[in-house]
Amino acid sequence: MTSGGTRTGVVCALVLATALSACGNGSDRPTTGGIFSQEEIPLETYSAQQIFERGEYELERKKPDQAAFYFAEIERLYPYSEWAKRALIMQAFSYHRDKDYENSRSASQRFIDFYPDDDDAAYAQYLLALSYYDQIDEVGRDQGLTFQALQSLRQVIERYPDSEYAKSAILKFDLAFDHLAGKEMEIGRYYLKRGNYAASINRFRVVVEDFQTTSHTAEALHRLVEGYLSLGLTQEAQTAGAILGYNFRSTEWYEDSYKLLTGRGLELESAGDNWLSQIYRQMIQGRWL
Repeated sequence: MTSGGTRTGVVCALVLATALSACGNGSDRPTTGGIFSQEEIPLETYSAQQIFERGEYELERKKPDQAAFYFAEIERLYPYSEWAKRALIMQAFSYHRDKDYENSRSASQRFIDFYPDDDDAAYAQYLLALSYYDQIDEVGRDQGLTFQALQSLRQVIERYPDSEYAKSAILKFDLAFDHLAGKEMEIGRYYLKRGNYAASINRFRVVVEDFQTTSHTAEALHRLVEGYLSLGLTQEAQTAGAILGYNFRSTEWYEDSYKLLTGRGLELESAGDNWLSQIYRQMIQGRWL
């Protein structure tokens, strides 16, 4: 073979190698990356299935942002197709995996709006709820996202009670509910330590009245004993102690309240006519806790 023939063979080999590289790992996948250079093959030349497979490939590579891009492109290039429907739920999943909660929420809501009767609608609703729930620990004292998480989780539970996501939604609903009560307790303790007893009592009252099924109720009742005793409101303190004794006798909070009250010669009993005595009567009748 002549030198010219050798050069021709090398050029052909390079062209072939470039083409295979563009396909990505010997398949028909588009090249890596969401932004394509002039040398890259346009996505429009690939089928919806090929682009979908590239999105799955990017998920396997732990690049959910790239996966979301490819799934979104299917929705753009092949709207109203079966692949577009599948890509939309995968888009919501990929955005959530990337912690892009706003876009995950948007994609989930579009799926619910476009395909309300689809088998994946329950999962879309669950992803939408997670887009709020997974940010709860990041919001400090702003509980707006927690309320939205509760509302969205409730929709999963009520709309899709027989789905595989309902049980998880119930668990997360209880945890989010407990989180709200925990924030009320945190603020109440803050006021109590600084001698702002009226403000602290208001916070602990919210826990007792609105969050009595959470893990914070016993402490809230004890803090009410502390707060009311500090204000000289002994009947309210006695009643809070009586509720503690009826429901939480084995807890440290009952022991502490018992010492506080008996140390002042007070009984743990319902006394007077106040909001706590009303709760005590309801409790005895079996309509509370």
